[in-house]
Amino acid sequence: MVDKNEIKGAAKEMGGKVKETAGKATGNERMEAEGKVDQVEGKTQKNYGKVKDAVKDQTHSH
Repeated sequence: MVDKNEIKGAAKEMGGKVKETAGKATGNERMEAEGKVDQVEGKTQKNYGKVKDAVKDQTHSH
């Protein structure tokens, strides 16, 4: 089962990519930087969810 952090993290990462692209297209460096930060936060949250899910799977399989 997919952890909710994986889903939220993936959404934040995707939103960050959109924000970064919009920032590049409009020449808005702040928006571009915020998009990059959102992507890193999203990846971190997604990976946290994967680890949490893997630990849960391991504890339930034993």
